[in-house]
Amino acid sequence: MNGTSEGPAPAADLGPAVTESDDDLAPRTGSTGRTGPPAYRSVFATAPLAMAVVDAEGLVVSANDSLGTLLGTDPAALAGGVAADLVDLASDAGTWHAYREVLRGHRSRLRCTRRLKRADGHSLWAQVTVEPLADTGDSGDSGDSGDGVAPGLLLSVADVSARRELQARLRHLQMHDPVTRLPNRALFFERLTAALEAESYEHGGTGRIGVCYLDLDGFKAVNDTHGHRVGDRLLAAVAERLTRCAEEAAHARSGAPLVARLGGDEFALLVEDSTGTDQLADLAGAVLAALQPPFELSDRRLSVTASVGVVERHTAGTTPTALMQAADTTLYWAKADGRARWTLFDPERNANRMTRQALAATLRPAIERGEFALEYQPLVGMEDGRVRGVEALIRWNHPQFGVLAPNRFIALAEEDGSIVPLGRWILRTACHQARRWQLAHPDEPPIFVSVNVAVRQVWDSDLVADVARTLEETGLAPHLLQLELTESAVMGSAGRPLQVLKALSDMGVHIAIDDFGTGYSNLAYLSRLPVSVLKLDGAFVRGFQYAAVSDAGSGEVANPADEVIVEAMVQLAHRLGLTVTAECVETSDQATRLRRIGCDTGQGWLYSRPVAPDRISALLGHAGPGGPAGVQAGVGNP
Repeated sequence: MNGTSEGPAPAADLGPAVTESDDDLAPRTGSTGRTGPPAYRSVFATAPLAMAVVDAEGLVVSANDSLGTLLGTDPAALAGGVAADLVDLASDAGTWHAYREVLRGHRSRLRCTRRLKRADGHSLWAQVTVEPLADTGDSGDSGDSGDGVAPGLLLSVADVSARRELQARLRHLQMHDPVTRLPNRALFFERLTAALEAESYEHGGTGRIGVCYLDLDGFKAVNDTHGHRVGDRLLAAVAERLTRCAEEAAHARSGAPLVARLGGDEFALLVEDSTGTDQLADLAGAVLAALQPPFELSDRRLSVTASVGVVERHTAGTTPTALMQAADTTLYWAKADGRARWTLFDPERNANRMTRQALAATLRPAIERGEFALEYQPLVGMEDGRVRGVEALIRWNHPQFGVLAPNRFIALAEEDGSIVPLGRWILRTACHQARRWQLAHPDEPPIFVSVNVAVRQVWDSDLVADVARTLEETGLAPHLLQLELTESAVMGSAGRPLQVLKALSDMGVHIAIDDFGTGYSNLAYLSRLPVSVLKLDGAFVRGFQYAAVSDAGSGEVANPADEVIVEAMVQLAHRLGLTVTAECVETSDQATRLRRIGCDTGQGWLYSRPVAPDRISALLGHAGPGGPAGVQAGVGNP
């Protein structure tokens, strides 16, 4: 009978389809096409291994009963048939070529796996071995015909169906999650890798691929509250809904997306031959909708939401690692944006993230390399225009990204703790510079320097000792140092932070609340803090931008509420013994009105942008309208 084939077995299952013996391609001598003496014929006929003798032309000479039983036919009927057809050796070019080499005596052995069809229609997996017959003759000749062609072959066939079935079961267990019965991470990446191979999209298909990467929101709380058994049942129920969702979203070309559990409460839907971002967006929306109804788990009714990261792109040039990194990043964005939503991958946003990571990785080395510098912005007396102090503002002279303002890296420094050594450097550098100004202008009242302090500096370092050491090293008087903390940091101070602020105040250092009016604004608590200065947030000052009626006749008028609020805060601060600084003063009209309501000092581009230390020295030597060391509008502007 003739066999049919589904091709060689995958290498991961049964090894290579074609194998060679140790003596490789050398032909054997002493072969014969005979089955040998009666004793050998008896062994051949009764052997449990299915075998057949094949002549030099590739025709079956004889077959034993085991081969007939295996194929479900009379062994005698196999004689005279083409051996290659019997076990389907011509189904692929590689196997056929190897078989021909063995037949000609140029190769010592062929071993491959084939799926054969029995006479009753059932199929079986068989391991087929073809090798030259050893010479059993009595004549002593080599049996070599002289032309290098082996006169006969032994064909043996072993049923490996049970082994294949066992391997398939083991592979299924290896590639599927036991809790949800979904494909696991290993199978997901196997499919993803195969989908990104050039052969998979060069011959048809859209050449695109998409992933919805989702994470259940608050799943840890379910495990902690109800136990892992309930958590596993919830994961299984989620898997069922995701599977139904994928089946309903099946595309005519690519079929249903692959749903996999990647670990924990993370799932992924892989869409091969995707048609664009709209298809993935629809799928993500359907996933969120599918998870919205509560889950009924025995006597419990649980609700769960998910955050989904969506990535869709061309397969060409994409790697599994790059695709899943993008999906993971986008999932993080969905979490950060409020959860229970899907977010599409944005290359520009990702570029900003990569920049942040690059900056974070080089922050600490940049301190050691001296890449940071300070600029100073004057704080000017509203009544006399004299420079009372300066605020130290840090700049990063980055070798790749140029000069960076603090809003580009201070938050990163707070996150990784490098704000502590950076803060020490700022404090020391600013105090040294303030002392140099004092020595350079002995006939003028000394100006104070204001330094921003992060809350983490209070918690992670001995800020009091750092300040005391710096003042001692630089010779700067404590009252010439002002430390600024944001309102949200100061108003929530208790325990250690409050103790630190009191210790600094007792030392003589001034404490200022920066951006006052935008945070907690706990005025009752304000009276109990060791604060000496309030810095009004620029949002209030910007409300003073227009005159009562603009000169241009545009009709834009000042917001009277802003002025009322600022006046009330100034009066309150003065009653508490505090001074008030207005930030973001940009016009003379703003300065006039702030002066009228009693604001003590102003800071902003009206007076000067942040400038290098030598520009401050020039300001200190400038005689303004208010007397020595005065400032006129715009004097410090570059």
